[in-house]
Amino acid sequence: MISQTIRKLPFTNTARRLATLSANAHSPRVLVTGSLGQLGSTMVEALRLKFGRDNVIGSDIKKPTIVQRNAGPFVYADVLNYRSLEQIVVDHGIEWIVHFSAVLSAAGERNPALGLNVNINGFQNVLELAKNHRLRLLSPSTMGAFGPTTPKDSTPDLTIMRPNTIYGISKIHMELLGEYYTEKYGVDFRSLRYPGIISADTLPGGGTTDYAIDIFHGALKQNSYSCFLSASTRLPMAYIDDCIEGTMQLLEAPEHSLSQRVYNVHACDFTPEELANEIRCQHSKTFAMEYQPDFRQAIADTWPRTMADDAARRDWGWSPIFGISEMTRVMFEKLRPVYKDVLFAHPSSKEPNLSSESASTAAAAALAH
Repeated sequence: MISQTIRKLPFTNTARRLATLSANAHSPRVLVTGSLGQLGSTMVEALRLKFGRDNVIGSDIKKPTIVQRNAGPFVYADVLNYRSLEQIVVDHGIEWIVHFSAVLSAAGERNPALGLNVNINGFQNVLELAKNHRLRLLSPSTMGAFGPTTPKDSTPDLTIMRPNTIYGISKIHMELLGEYYTEKYGVDFRSLRYPGIISADTLPGGGTTDYAIDIFHGALKQNSYSCFLSASTRLPMAYIDDCIEGTMQLLEAPEHSLSQRVYNVHACDFTPEELANEIRCQHSKTFAMEYQPDFRQAIADTWPRTMADDAARRDWGWSPIFGISEMTRVMFEKLRPVYKDVLFAHPSSKEPNLSSESASTAAAAALAH
């Protein structure tokens, strides 16, 4: 069964490294908002490996799968409802919050009102909770907090920041307000600006950097891909193992080690054409790529090509290990078993394939379990 295959795959290198760490004398009680998303679900698993199953409370407004429900505590949580969130904090003795609930870049441009409401008012609620209940709060930011006038190469932590997307505007608001609450009220606020995150654990959701996930599904389904960014669009990226380990490092870092509250993190960078060439090297020499840029191109054009992350490396040990070659290898290792029973994913196969639509449906079912 495909659903069984995906669950038998190794979780992440991060998980294996976390499992070898010595346990803390006191394990914090952690609430993760948006825990059913790409990052939230993986972060919950890493946190439970480190702090124990019952000390990490997943939450979302969506219904979890049976596997997710059985993995550990889960509660319904609407980040726009302060009283509901506060009851969770009190009832479960929460000490740390990892706030993943957000409307991302492309979705925010399609529905600005929703993006502003969730990203600004939802964050305000968890920030007030952190102030009122003395909680540690980690809320990720994004390279989208930079804008078209920001220096594009080796973009520093502190520079011109004039984003022109709802997502970017709401995230720079988050950064500034978090820093204000740290200075004014002593809130232990932490944030890191994520690059594009690549993972085989969930299907792409239509974000601006999601081509770098969807391209692997295209390679396995029909040995081709139509990219919504131009061939030369260079963006910072990170494989999810590096992302989760970095987030854990910042979350656990002693407060006195932090010289600032918001950090750039950069693992690697590449263009769609460079990724296509890597796929040709590792998967199929005949992999076909076409380019049909859409509205996401304008978003990507406002973002850095590379980010300087010296402070993260110095203050809390950010040290990514996945480059484009390693990431490509692991993506195919994880996704080939998902597709093996729904179509013949290797391009040399002479057997007929299922339709791309049928393959996508089957793969979605496998990744959901």
